[in-house]
Amino acid sequence: MCRHLAYLGSPIALDALLLQPEHSLLHQSHEPHHQVSGVVNADGFGAGWYDHAIRTEPARYRRDRPIWTDRSFASFAGLVRSGAVLAAVRSATPGFPVEESGAAPFTAGPWLFSHNGVVEGFAAGVGVELRASVSDARAAGIEGRTDSEVLFALTLDQLDGGATPGAALAAVVKVVDARTNGRLNLLLTDGHRVAATAWGDSLFVQRSSAATIIASEPFDSTPEWQRVPDQSLVEGDAADVIVAAL
Repeated sequence: MCRHLAYLGSPIALDALLLQPEHSLLHQSHEPHHQVSGVVNADGFGAGWYDHAIRTEPARYRRDRPIWTDRSFASFAGLVRSGAVLAAVRSATPGFPVEESGAAPFTAGPWLFSHNGVVEGFAAGVGVELRASVSDARAAGIEGRTDSEVLFALTLDQLDGGATPGAALAAVVKVVDARTNGRLNLLLTDGHRVAATAWGDSLFVQRSSAATIIASEPFDSTPEWQRVPDQSLVEGDAADVIVAAL
């Protein structure tokens, strides 16, 4: 169910981060190593990135096709550099439409969000219950029919109420877990801070002098990658990262 990645650090070209590494998101789209469910991620992809010298809101590019088929993205990815990136490749949950609105990252204001996983029973009634708990303002921003968009709306409500990114994700996991089972690997950034949950699928962290990277799986063979224990919350910025139990 999808692979995603967040990067905060020294500016890097999108292709150097997402396309060129030996096990990049491009490679993970057709041959993931650690994915719990599904064998390919060919139902869309997206990337969001920031230039805070221009604006607080990120740019976003996403499509409803495999990343390996998109020559337009490959053509400009080497020319775009950013110190804050969130990207994902998608494997759609059966029954959910394969359309651009379902591809991460989702965005609102300064936030980028991705969900790797599934809310069990979403189409059978849990989704209606969860969506009913979303504020009218945030429900109005939901474009499609996926569980991921509802999780993002719930996260935004928490942020609107003053929660930190980590506390917002932890609250959403708690709300969903009280109602149903699911895989809830969530990823959130405003380009300065990043938070993520490991809940039912793989998650890794790499910390170096140049960057903090949180990813579904390592994209290269460097030894700095550390696996995040299941049911954990990750919070950090470009300089540091903290992992705690949920």
